[in-house]
Amino acid sequence: MFKYLPGISPKNEGDNIFSPSTIALQLATQSKTNYKSYHYDEKYTKGQHKVMMICTEQSILTMRNGRKFLTGNHPVEMLLPVLHLQNAGFDTDVFTPGGAQVKIEEWALPLKDNAVMDFYEKYKSKFEKPGSLSEFVNKGLNDDTAYIPIFIPGGHGALLGLPHNKQLGQLLHWAKERDKYILAICHGPAALLSASLDNKTDSFLFKGYKMAVFPDSLDRITPLFGYLPGFMPWYFGDKLREQGVQIVNKSARGTCFRDRKLITGDGPKAANEFGIMAAKSLLNEIT
Repeated sequence: MFKYLPGISPKNEGDNIFSPSTIALQLATQSKTNYKSYHYDEKYTKGQHKVMMICTEQSILTMRNGRKFLTGNHPVEMLLPVLHLQNAGFDTDVFTPGGAQVKIEEWALPLKDNAVMDFYEKYKSKFEKPGSLSEFVNKGLNDDTAYIPIFIPGGHGALLGLPHNKQLGQLLHWAKERDKYILAICHGPAALLSASLDNKTDSFLFKGYKMAVFPDSLDRITPLFGYLPGFMPWYFGDKLREQGVQIVNKSARGTCFRDRKLITGDGPKAANEFGIMAAKSLLNEIT
């Protein structure tokens, strides 16, 4: 167990649950994002195609030392891409594995960013009452399904349930077989590991792909300044590499990367460019 200096100790929320320290919040979160509005010459106006955002409904990630981290999806990594997609004309439907409320890292909300916070208020009802991924997939996936990209936002909550969710694995296979876009940012690519479940072949669905993700090397040091209350139970970058993925970034300074129809980004600093890249790609696909 670390002996933290004042301000570096993770905040004790009770019941052995911890959120990031004061220093960690100062280093890793911002009251305003790098959101910049982008003008799209031709927006999507038909309305039948939508974005399907898959979020976590779990908020407690247990560290190796038994301490529990209060997590969820990172709000910046959720809101900025969806805001850009909406500006390009695409509506977004929100889903969680079982239809329970989306868990959000509320301590990372950019409270002084009016554009993002206004958008957050607009989408609150969707986060509170999302659709059920299990119900959606079990009803049957077909060519008439309106969703053209699958979007998986980050936050450490993306490691909870999603990487082992069979319905998500089926959805990813369905999307890739129909040449649809798949978007994942920060820890979101961890959920792509679900695509190895019930696979008809021995190879990972994204074997040979290049991705920008939140680096394991940063997750290994964040306990030192109290962002995490201990070392991670597992590291998703290692798992992706074992499946034949090449990770293109070593830091989290805003790298975005497109490989075929998979678009990835390395963290909150990438969210703005990630959203623009996704919106442009979808518009080009439709036109």
